[in-house]
Amino acid sequence: MKRAIIILLAAALLLSVVGCRKESKKLTVAMSPDFAPMEFVDTSKSGQEQYVGFDVTLANFLADELGMELEIKPMSFDACMTAVQLGSVDMAISGFSWKPDRAENFLLSDYYIAGDNETQQSVITVKAKEGALTTEASFAGLKVGAQTSSLQEQLVKDSLIPAGAELVVYKSIDDAVLALQTGKIDALAVAHGNGEAIIANNPDIAFTGFDFEVDPKYENNVILLNKQSTELLKKVNAALAKAMAANYYDGWYEDAKTLAGIPTASEVSYNDDGTAPTN
Repeated sequence: MKRAIIILLAAALLLSVVGCRKESKKLTVAMSPDFAPMEFVDTSKSGQEQYVGFDVTLANFLADELGMELEIKPMSFDACMTAVQLGSVDMAISGFSWKPDRAENFLLSDYYIAGDNETQQSVITVKAKEGALTTEASFAGLKVGAQTSSLQEQLVKDSLIPAGAELVVYKSIDDAVLALQTGKIDALAVAHGNGEAIIANNPDIAFTGFDFEVDPKYENNVILLNKQSTELLKKVNAALAKAMAANYYDGWYEDAKTLAGIPTASEVSYNDDGTAPTN
C-alpha cells in the first residue's frame, strides 16, 4: 500500500514538473498592434496568426532562439509598459525607442534596427495642407497630435510647443488619424515608416515635409523587460546580436512594409486589458 502511494505521489510530482516546464516554455510578449509596419493586424487571419509586422517577426525569432512558444498579448501602448512592470508578461516589443524614463523603469535590450521607423520622425497632415507646414514656426497656433508615452510626444514637446503649437495626445494611432481626418487636430507626429503605412491606406493624408531633428540616442528600437529579468535580457541580447550579424533586419522591414500595404492590413487598438478592440 505504501509503495502504491509513493508511486502515485511520484507520478503526481512528475506531472507537476512537466506542467511547469510546459508553462515556462511560453514567451509572453505585450504588443500594441496599431503601429504598421512594426505591428498590426491582418484581418484575413485569426488568433495569434493575425498579428504581423516587423516586431512580430522579431518576437518569433526570439522565441525560436530561446526554444519557447510565442504568445502575443495585444493591449494599448501604455498598457504594454505597465504589464512588463507588473510581471504579467515577459517583455514588451512595440516600436519602443530609448527614453530616459524607460531606462530608469525597465531593463532595456540592445538596439535593433527597423529601417527608418525611428531614425526619421515626421509629421503628417490632411492632403489640402500638404507643403504648408515645413518649419517649426509654421505650426504656431495649430493642434499637433501624438500617441501618449511615445517618442513623438516628446519630440512635439521639445520642438513644436516652444514654437506655439498645442499638443493633443491619443492612446492609439488610429484614434489620432481619425482626429486628423475630422479636423480635431491639424497635424500628427509619427515615425516615418508608420506615416508611410497610414498614407498608403488613407489617400487624404500626406507628409507635411517637416522632419524632427532626432538625437542619435533615440534612433532605433529597444525591447522592454522587467527589472528582475537579467538572465532573460542576456539571452535576448545574444539573439539580437545574431540577427544583426546575419543582416536579418532589412529583409524583415521590407516584408513588413509590403504587408502593411495589403487590403486586409489594419491598425487595431486594444483596451488596456487586451480583451477587445476599442473600435
